[in-house]
Amino acid sequence: MTTWGVKEYAVSGRDSGPYAITAGPDRALWFTMVHSGQIGRLVPGQEPTSHQLAPDSGPTVISNGPDGALWFTEYRAHRIGRVTTAGRVTEFALPTARCGPFGIAAGPDDALWFTETAADRIGRLTTDGSVTEYPLPCTGAFPSAIAADGDAMWFTMNQANATGRIGMDGHITVHELPTAAAAPVGVAVGPDGGVWFTEIAAGQIGHRAPDGRITEYPLPDRSARPHAVTTDADGTAWFTEWGGNRVGSITSDGIVTAHDLPTPASEPHGITVGPDGALWTALETGALARIGPTTNIATRNTEQENASCNTPS
Repeated sequence: MTTWGVKEYAVSGRDSGPYAITAGPDRALWFTMVHSGQIGRLVPGQEPTSHQLAPDSGPTVISNGPDGALWFTEYRAHRIGRVTTAGRVTEFALPTARCGPFGIAAGPDDALWFTETAADRIGRLTTDGSVTEYPLPCTGAFPSAIAADGDAMWFTMNQANATGRIGMDGHITVHELPTAAAAPVGVAVGPDGGVWFTEIAAGQIGHRAPDGRITEYPLPDRSARPHAVTTDADGTAWFTEWGGNRVGSITSDGIVTAHDLPTPASEPHGITVGPDGALWTALETGALARIGPTTNIATRNTEQENASCNTPS
């Protein structure tokens, strides 16, 4: 039987707010610090480093780009940022003022696709800085996370209670969810083309099969407030329980497993598969946590205070 363990790595002060995380092309973990306006980098076993942006820029979601750099949204500064693995930062202004970019992911067309939470638009940014915006067919939708799937992008519509699909031609299709006021946030596409998403207000994980069938899986703790989701090579979906202080997994047949985090009220947000094959999550109270199979793993268990968050609700 596989034994799972959790180890936490302190990467910042309590007030910096590690928020989203991804594994970079340099086999390091890159993460945003939403409160201090920094992009962080960690190679396990080494000291973390960081790159300072404007302190009030609010870097939020970070993703690998098609050009070997890391791309991120600046939610409060209404910009898209790019950082190379050597640490060079470039920022791109967006055409729509105060649009609130949040989710970002590289598309199959080698452009960056992002959500504009406050403008009801999906944006497309080429690596040379050209921006196109596509209006959603509804208002007040609060588009949130976004993920690539073959020839399209899938995104959540937090306040419209739906997921959306946008093709490379800009055509948008909206798919309503069965549960009212579920408030989807995170989204990920599995290796089979199925779409996983978190329902933060309903305490459920949703799945849309390639044939269009939607299944919702209630979590054992309906107050867990699932936030971000990713998938591993086996197609298992892994998600953070921001309100439950846990990381969970769910298989294609709906079996849920929960892993408690050792530090109370650590506020897990983003999650990714690391270069070591383990799951890594960003804890807003100042650490990254590794969740992986092991027989002997040390954990940090220091008291943490609760912190504010930037989670769509």
